[in-house]
Amino acid sequence: MDRWTTKSEKEEEVSMQDFGQTQFICTSVPKDMDLCAAAMQNSGPAEDLKTTVMQLRETVLQQKETIMNQKETIRELTSKLNRCEGQSAPEPGTGGGRRKEQGKNTMGDVSRGASDTLAQLGQTLATLKQRLENLEQYSRSNGTAQANSLKDLLQNKIDDMEKQVLSRVNTLEGGKPGQRNDTDQRNKVESTLTSLHHRITDLEKGPKSNKLLDKFQLTFPLRTNYMYAKVKRSLPEMYAFTLCLWIKSNASPGVGTPFSYAVPGQANELVLIEWGNNPMEILINDKVAKLPFLINDGKWHHMCITWTTRDGMWEAFQDGVLRGNGENLAPYHPIKPHGVLVLGQEQDTLGGGFDATQAFVGELANFNIWDKKLSSSEIYSLATCNSRAPSGNVLSWSETNIDVFGGATKWTFEPCRQPN
Repeated sequence: MDRWTTKSEKEEEVSMQDFGQTQFICTSVPKDMDLCAAAMQNSGPAEDLKTTVMQLRETVLQQKETIMNQKETIRELTSKLNRCEGQSAPEPGTGGGRRKEQGKNTMGDVSRGASDTLAQLGQTLATLKQRLENLEQYSRSNGTAQANSLKDLLQNKIDDMEKQVLSRVNTLEGGKPGQRNDTDQRNKVESTLTSLHHRITDLEKGPKSNKLLDKFQLTFPLRTNYMYAKVKRSLPEMYAFTLCLWIKSNASPGVGTPFSYAVPGQANELVLIEWGNNPMEILINDKVAKLPFLINDGKWHHMCITWTTRDGMWEAFQDGVLRGNGENLAPYHPIKPHGVLVLGQEQDTLGGGFDATQAFVGELANFNIWDKKLSSSEIYSLATCNSRAPSGNVLSWSETNIDVFGGATKWTFEPCRQPN
C-alpha cells in the first residue's frame, strides 16, 4: 500500500541530508536567563571548542618538553652521584674471598670519614714527633752536628705536614668541595710519612758499624689498609716449614693478620690471622686450622708453628711450650714459590687488596722461617733467647730484608729484655 509523504516530512528529510549526522550539545545557563539570549551568546560553540583543544594541545607539548628536560637533569645528577660513590667505595678483591662479608668495606679504612683519616694521620705525626724529641735528647748528650742538621730538616718537614693536615681540616669544616682530591692528597701524605719514617730510622740507627740489623721490631699502631711491611724476596717451594716470631697486641676484636703470603692464583697460600671474634687460624692453600693461641693481652709472646706436607701435620708452640697439634692441613700440597710475603696485612690479590678490618694492630719482631721442622728443644731455645738458637735459613729477621710503608715504624728491640 502506497504511503503519501507529507510536506513537513519532506522538509525534515532535506534538512537531515544537508547537515548529515548530528549530535546534541548541552550548555549550562543561569536559571533566570532567557534561553534565546543564551543561544545567541553561544552561537559559536564549535569554534570555541576548537580553540580550547589547540590550547590544551600546546600546553601538553610544553609539559612534555619540560618533563624530558627534567629527566635529562635527573640522569645527569644520578650519573654524578654514582661517580662520587664509585670514588669513595672500594673495589672488591678478586681473591681470598673466603673471609669476606657481604657489603663490607674491603679497601678503605674501617667505616671512617675523612675527619677520622686525618685524625689517624695526626696520630702518626705525633709518633714521629716523639721520636724526634727522643733524638733531640740523644743529640744533646752526644752532640753530633750531622744528627742535629738532619733532625732540623725532619722537624721542618713534619711542621709542613701539620700545616697540610690543618688546612684539610679547615676545608672540611667549611664544607668546601674537595672529595675528588682526597685520594691524591692521602697518597701524597702517606708517601711523605713513609719517607720521613725511613729518614728518622736512619738517624736512630746511628753509625752502621754499631747497629745490629736483627735488633728491631715493627709497630702497626692503627687498623688501616695502607700500613704494612713487605719482605724483599719470595719464599722457595717448601714441603715443610717452621715459622717463629715475637708478637705483642691487645687489639679487640682480633689482632688481625701478622703475616700473609700470596702466590699467583692463590691469595691465601700461607696466612696467620685472628679476625673478628674468631680464634687465631693458619691457612695453607686456603685450608684452615684453628690454633690454641691466646696473645691479645698486651704482652710479648713467642709463637712457633711447624708443618709438614706429609699428612698435613702441624704443631703450635706459645712461649716455648707445645699448645696444640693436628693433621690434614693441606696434606701433600707444597708451599709454592714466586709469591709476596707481607707483614701486617691480609692479601686478597698478589701484593695488595688489603682490608682494614683484617689489618694487624700491635708489634712483631724476629720473624724467621725454616724449610724444615724444628725440634721442640730448638723452639724452646728461641723462646728463651738462648745464644745457640738458630736463625731462619729461608728468612732471617734483618732490616735489610724488609721495607715498611704507610707509617709502620721500626723500633729497637731485644727479645727477653723487653718489659711487658
